[in-house]
Amino acid sequence: MITMYINDQTVVAEAETTVLKAARDNNIHIPTLCHHPALKPSGSCRVCAVAVEKASGDRTIMLSCILPVKQGLRLWTEGEEVRQARIKALMRLIAMAPMSERIRHLAEKEGIDLPPAPDGCIRCRLCIRVCKEIIGKQALRMDKEDGRQMVIADPDRCIGCGTCANICPTQAITVSEDGGMRSVSIRGSAFGRHPLKRCQGCGKYYATEKQIQLMEERTAPHPQVKEHHNYCAHCAKLFSNKLMVMEKQPPRLQTHK
Repeated sequence: MITMYINDQTVVAEAETTVLKAARDNNIHIPTLCHHPALKPSGSCRVCAVAVEKASGDRTIMLSCILPVKQGLRLWTEGEEVRQARIKALMRLIAMAPMSERIRHLAEKEGIDLPPAPDGCIRCRLCIRVCKEIIGKQALRMDKEDGRQMVIADPDRCIGCGTCANICPTQAITVSEDGGMRSVSIRGSAFGRHPLKRCQGCGKYYATEKQIQLMEERTAPHPQVKEHHNYCAHCAKLFSNKLMVMEKQPPRLQTHK
């Protein structure tokens, strides 16, 4: 058996084992990501860093999963050197897997702050501009949240037209329809849920009630607008084409018997 010291605590370990196993056998916490007891350790994630005392008395950072136990070995699983080594390791890992919940959970458990996860938004403001300049509702704005600039939605102003999703170059804003309801979402969270109206022609859902109301308000002052109808774009074009053909037909001559 080997006698060593972890955090100034005397630990007895089996020969030809690793510091990580010795620590775990004695209920001493060392975080890991790439370690599995059924496989030979590789030290890939570097999260299991510990500070080891050298012969000179200085400390050096080593990886506990590949560090063999040694008689009289002294090491620490905590401290500023260890913290900085783990921060460096986790920053490298999160750069490769920015959406990994496991890495973020481990960092939180270790008290290490990581940069926020990407949300797919490139802050181009196209969605904000089109909602303000074209739709005229200003349902989106740029504001600070969690320490960074974010596109924030105002659900009360949203009419569910989906123009913001259509213009978004990275699909950070999405639109989905289910059972006569349209949902508009950003960062995976729905900020607008709107009932849809059916087309009088084909019966398919085609626009939200608020969207149709806005179109009616916009076109009401126009002198050439005919009576409002509830046709989808396809049916409206189809019926319009039929009317144009009928209008171009020469008048039918009446025959007298």
